[in-house]
Amino acid sequence: MNKKSKVVSYNKWGYIFLIPFVVIYLVFQMIPLVSTIYNSLFEYYRSGLTQIGPNFVGFENYATIITNGDLPTYFKNTMIMWVLGFVPQIVLSLLLGAWFTDPSLKLKCQTFFKTVIYLPNLIMASAFSMLFFTLFADSGPINSMLMQIGVFHEAYKFMSNVWSVRTLVATMNCLMWFGNTTILLMAGMMGIDPSLFEAAQVDGATATQIFYKITLPLLKPILIFVMITSLIGGLQMFDVPQILTNGSGDPMRSSMTLIMYLNKHLFSKNYGLAGALSVFMFIITGILSLIVFKFTGKEDKDGR
Repeated sequence: MNKKSKVVSYNKWGYIFLIPFVVIYLVFQMIPLVSTIYNSLFEYYRSGLTQIGPNFVGFENYATIITNGDLPTYFKNTMIMWVLGFVPQIVLSLLLGAWFTDPSLKLKCQTFFKTVIYLPNLIMASAFSMLFFTLFADSGPINSMLMQIGVFHEAYKFMSNVWSVRTLVATMNCLMWFGNTTILLMAGMMGIDPSLFEAAQVDGATATQIFYKITLPLLKPILIFVMITSLIGGLQMFDVPQILTNGSGDPMRSSMTLIMYLNKHLFSKNYGLAGALSVFMFIITGILSLIVFKFTGKEDKDGR
């Protein structure tokens, strides 16, 4: 009886230590989520100096978001820029992680290089955007250099071309986050039993075979985590394209993301449409994350 009471006593302390997390989760996650869903059911906006609503309109805001045709366009823009940034990011991170964790290479000054590749993650996105805006301006140093070496005869308008703007946004996101991804993948690689690599080398496996047959399969949980968190971050892409294009998403709204579209509704104080769009984004994020998890996490047919 005393042993059971001690277990109950220990469990009580576990629940007590969970209280701060539960409180923070309710205040900063659940309450805003419920409030957003509630506001999405109302007509609630400002017309000039006149405040309209809140008037209950049910799912009318959702119908408006679907029928105006902007949601698919901005979703496509967001996904294109995310893919353009994520693919080189994951490739570069896997390559760097494999180099840094390979004892046979005996790389010197590893601590210095790890610090350097992580530093861009500490720089604010606004500073990165202003830097790239200055570098790739019509009269910027990149254009000057390209004209001096004869690549262009006149300044190339990077900010007026659809794919150059998308590529710049993707490049900035890749530079800012590849260091963080490298650290995560390195942690996963260092957790792999070294005897597996030694056994493979004894059997005559090459470095490439070891990477594809041992490292990548055992990194699967970390890769799934990285992909899902990167996808969520990509759908929330805002600061880089917002500053680079001055909030316009030009040219021709080709770099307008879902969050930039949401910000326009919030700026105009149309809380009903903003709430409906937020709910759509919540659903889209959940569906895409589930697809990624199911696609990358499914077991082989033989149960491995």
